[in-house]
Amino acid sequence: MVNLKPLKIMIVDDEPDIVNLLETVLLKEGFLHIYHAYSGISAIERCREVKPDAIILDVMLPDMDGFTLCKQIRQFSLCPIFFLSARDDDTDKIVGLALGGDDYITKPFSPKEVAYRIKAHLRRSLVYSRQSEREPCVFGNVQIDEQRGEVRKDGALVPLTAKEFQLLVYLAKHPSRIFNKSELYEAVWGESLLSGYDNTVMVHIHHLREKLEHDPANPRLILTVRGLGYKLLPQDESR
Repeated sequence: MVNLKPLKIMIVDDEPDIVNLLETVLLKEGFLHIYHAYSGISAIERCREVKPDAIILDVMLPDMDGFTLCKQIRQFSLCPIFFLSARDDDTDKIVGLALGGDDYITKPFSPKEVAYRIKAHLRRSLVYSRQSEREPCVFGNVQIDEQRGEVRKDGALVPLTAKEFQLLVYLAKHPSRIFNKSELYEAVWGESLLSGYDNTVMVHIHHLREKLEHDPANPRLILTVRGLGYKLLPQDESR
């Protein structure tokens, strides 16, 4: 059972009615620490101050769009970000996920569903952390420390989004095994791959290669097996 009481949730939306509705449901579901921000600028300040465990982020804000805000938050925080938007275009969903979002929920929405999605995501995150008692994994010049939530390349810390880190850890737990996009999406995002989300895994793999490979165009660590999927090579094979 996940203890929700110490977890902090921040709601970023310029509509007070939506903020109040979400807060009411989250409190009923066991979250005790709810924080608000009604603009992008205030959200950045608030996020730095309270260090939330999850953020509910409206795409349309008065001073900046949620995608821009997500990019700025990702410069200093890896906490899960759940987009809320009245736009259900697949392109917007892919952009939001590619920029570091962890889920995309369209309006009108069920506040209880939002709460349950957050609980499910945080539950998986806690399971990841509890399974990380072992020593860091080493793949060539890349070191993955699951317990600390850190990845290093040639000894230097590499900033990853939450989903990039989870995707890398999942591949690292199954070295040399080939996974197709549907398998990776279900394992990391926790749901079946839907039409319009086909590029999500590919975009995250691309970002991982840009951050971890010496030559992203000719990867030696995370390989594409044409027609089958992706695999991460063990240390002795990635040299």
